[in-house]
Parts: sequence; C-alpha cells; structure tokens
Amino acid sequence: MIRISDGGRGPHPVFGCLNGSPKTSLSRDGRGLGLGPWEIFYTQTPHSLRNPSFMSKVLISDTLADGWQDVFDQEPDIQVDIHTGLSEDELCDLIPGYEGLIVRSATQVTPKIIEAGSNLRVIGRAGVGVDNIDLDEATKRGIVVMFSPDGNTISTAELTVAMLLSLSRNIPQATASVKAQKWERSRYTGVELHDKTLGLIGLGRVGLQVAQRARAFQMKLLGIDPGVSDERARQFDIELVSYDEIFAEADYISLHTPLIESTRNLICAETLEKCKDGVRIINCARGGLIDEKDLLEAIESGKVAGAALDVYETEPPPKDHPLLRRPEVICTPHLGAATVEAQEKVARQIAESVRDALLDRPVQNAINLPSIDSAHFEEIKPYLLLAERVGALHTQLMGGHLRRIICQYQGVIREYATAPLTAAVLKGVMAATTDEPITRVNARMFAERRGIKVEESKSEHQDYNNLITVVCETSEETTSISATVFGKRDARLIRLDDIEVKAKLEGHMMVLSNKDVPGVVGRLGTLLSEANINIADMALGRKDTGGEAIMVFNIDEAASDEMLHHIAEEDFIHWVKQVKL
Repeated sequence: MIRISDGGRGPHPVFGCLNGSPKTSLSRDGRGLGLGPWEIFYTQTPHSLRNPSFMSKVLISDTLADGWQDVFDQEPDIQVDIHTGLSEDELCDLIPGYEGLIVRSATQVTPKIIEAGSNLRVIGRAGVGVDNIDLDEATKRGIVVMFSPDGNTISTAELTVAMLLSLSRNIPQATASVKAQKWERSRYTGVELHDKTLGLIGLGRVGLQVAQRARAFQMKLLGIDPGVSDERARQFDIELVSYDEIFAEADYISLHTPLIESTRNLICAETLEKCKDGVRIINCARGGLIDEKDLLEAIESGKVAGAALDVYETEPPPKDHPLLRRPEVICTPHLGAATVEAQEKVARQIAESVRDALLDRPVQNAINLPSIDSAHFEEIKPYLLLAERVGALHTQLMGGHLRRIICQYQGVIREYATAPLTAAVLKGVMAATTDEPITRVNARMFAERRGIKVEESKSEHQDYNNLITVVCETSEETTSISATVFGKRDARLIRLDDIEVKAKLEGHMMVLSNKDVPGVVGRLGTLLSEANINIADMALGRKDTGGEAIMVFNIDEAASDEMLHHIAEEDFIHWVKQVKL
C-alpha cells in the first residue's frame, strides 16, 4: 500500500445534499454563482470554510502510470490510498471509507460496489471509455463520473501516421526480409505520401491531429464528419466531402469514427468497390468498422494495395486469421494509447479532475453531472427528453456538415433555465457522431470545439403552452423541427420545416417527403405490408393541396435498406429516411 498525505480522518460532511447525495444546481437563468453558463458548481460549504479536521479520501484501485502524484502533494485535505487487484467483495469492504475512486479498465465498478460506497462523491476513469462503470447506478446515487478524453489523442494520431509511412514504404515487410538474410530492394519499392489524397472518416480529436501531421507531407486532405463545420475543416486544410467522394478519390483512407450502427462494416465489399484501385486502408479506431472478410477479398484481388490494422473485430484476433497471413497487411496489437506519455497524461488528467471535484472547484470531463436545480427538475424533465429526441431526429434527417444550431423556446418553458435544454439538443445531435461520451454537461463544449455555432432565442406562442424549435444549418440545407409534450410524457413532432405534421417521437420511424396525390398512403401501406412491417401510428401533413407533403410512420421494426430503396424509387416520393429514437 502507498499512502499519500497523512491522517486517516473520515470524509468531511457534505452540505446541500438531496437524498444523501451531493447536489449540483444551476440558477434559474442557467448560471452558477459568478461562473460561466456551462460551468457546474456544487451547492456545498466552500472548501475554505470547512472544519480543517475533516479530510477527503481517494482510493486508486488500478495501477496508474506515474505523473499524477504531485497533483495531490499540495492538497493536505486529500489523502490517497492505493489498493490494486481487489475482488468485488474486497472493494465493497473498503469503499465506504472513501469519497473518491480512481480506476482504469481492470476494476469493474458494479452496482454492488456503488451501493457500498455510501460516501462516494466521484468516480474517475483514467481513459476514454467508461464501460466498466455502471453509469446509471452512479447517476442515480448522485456520484459524479469523470473520464480523461485527451490523453491518448497524440499517441493514436502518431500511430496512424506511422501506419501511413509503413504502408507506403513496406517497412515491416522489408525489416523481416533483411532479418531473414535476404536483400530484396526491388520487391519492396514503395510510394510517396507527397501529393497523395488522404481520406479521413471522422474529424474528432484524433482525426484532426492526423490531418495536421499529414499536411507536413503535402497530402491533399478530404474529410467527412457531420459534426464538423466547413469553417473548422478549413482551419486544417480539409475539404469536407461525401463518403462516395472519399471512396472515389482517396489514395489512403484512415478511419477515426465511433462504432455505431451506421458505421459498422463501413468498409465492406460495396464501399471498397467504389474505391480507386490500389487504395490503402488504415484503422486505429474500432475493429467493427471494417468487414474483415470483404477486406481480405479486396486485398487478394488487388483492389486494395495494403491495410494497416491496430484494432480488430475480435481482440485478440484468432491465430489462424487469414488477414494476418497476408504480406500486404500490417498488424499491431491495439497500441493506439500504448505510449508512456499517453498513460501519464490520462493518469494526471483524471487525478486533477477528481481533485477539483473533491475541493468543490468547477470540474471538466464529467459524464453525468446534473445541471438543473432540483426545484424545477420534474417540470423540465419531459422537455429534456423531447429536446434530445429533436436533436437526434435532426442528425438522422439532415445532409451536409453542421454550421449552426438555433434553439428556440416558446411558452412557459422559456421562463426556466434553457441552457440544459440546449445541452440536451446538442447531445441528441452529437451523440451519433462520436464514440466519446456526450452528455448534457459536455455537449456544448463538444459542438464549439467542432466550430458549430449555437444560439438560443425565447418568445411567447399563441397556440402551444410550450414549444421547442430547433433549426440546423448545414453546408447543404437548413432544416427546422418543432415539437412539444402532450400531457406529461407524450413527445410529439409538430412541424417539419413549414409543414405541420403531428407524429409521435419514439421508436422506429419512417419519414417521407412526397407529392400530395391520391393513393400514396395506400401504396406505402401495401409496400410495408408486403415487407411484413406493422404500422403502429402515422401522421400526415401538406403544404398546399397537390403540393409537397410529409408522412411519418411509426413502425414496429426497422425497414431494410432494400425496402427504403424500393420506396425511394416510387414516382411520388421525393425522399425517404429511417429514424430510430
């Protein structure tokens, strides 16, 4: 055991608690006591006024890289204990004496452990993912969960560039050849990065760092990320394009996107067929982004000149995995964050975050920190869900790259703090564009980092007690969605652009733009029936008689891509999109 600081006194009393848990709040206008509109504060006794005989205790239950120790050295009111390799029962026995818990990936923070942590105020994860922490249980008990998102950005970006160079110059293969007492210079003739086109799928932290480094090789940069504005992309000399344009033009394709339903098997036979001959693929993001069987066939046919993989569908991959046998494939064992510096950064970052939380300072990188005064929470709660669903609906309907989001609040809802509602909208818009945990706490910061302008407005409304309208401006279009809550929790779409259409915002939805002509509803009902898809609810709206109309079907299960293509081919259909809320 290593103990930092001295003492051993129990945790200090927590003031301003609700149901025994630390309470956080924002005032009615969304601002804390002199803090900015997006800084969260604890409604607890200021640290300087506490009884000095009380001390906060932090337990570190996994091995951390060095670099974090001095974060606590200057804090005499925080004591740190290290106990690693604990079983669940052992951790349950220890955790009641601690206000803070820091883990990496080995410790599974289960509901049983969280329940035992009667004094826990904060759980910190030294890394990006928080899959090993029961977030719902922690949130329910008022425990703040934080992570360290920036630590491995540089290391993953540098590994990606190393993969680019290795693919271009056959470095691993040539090394193996020389070590085998061979001298095969002509066999390992490579290509230059200079003047080649790099397609970046995903422009988050890592993607932009890769772009910055690729510019040094004078590569042409193409990118796609619905959460990045044109202005932000231009700062990195990236041209925002479509998937098809990347596939058609890129000499190298590097993946930096989250693994979600829409990106699973993004690189597959269909997309590889669209690529130019001799394309090279790099994946240091998520294994499931590539259909490995299709990639193998493309390599065997010569369509793909080479691939560099740090992640795999199954980790570790099977020993007899055919991709590992191909000389064109470079493989590493998930080394994206495996640098001394990255491990030190994530350890230090989470130590600083936990320290700040325990000392009642504004904290960053919180996953679940609530930001609504409990006095108004029940009133605003249905609209938080509504706002998030409107944001998610926008993401699934819009085309192009986001530039601006305008949130308009009308009716009684405008009298409350609307900042949390805007954060919920942003969470809905952004969550599908990244694998970083996006919550109402960090959503606005995430949007601003991507160069997306966020605006709010408030006004009265003659027809609805409460109405939320969200306008999204992209590089291709401007879309407006208005919605409200009927009763206490019946979330309803009210208007899409300038067409009134009252539809339930839940489950699987099919949204269509069509000509207002007779027989449309019947034809679509027949098509869905033939596909054995049941219609749970539907709503219709039109602009003018015989003009443009909108239909929304709530269906019991998702329609296939083939079904959507079939519907889109009908003469009376302008467009059709599928939504899951």
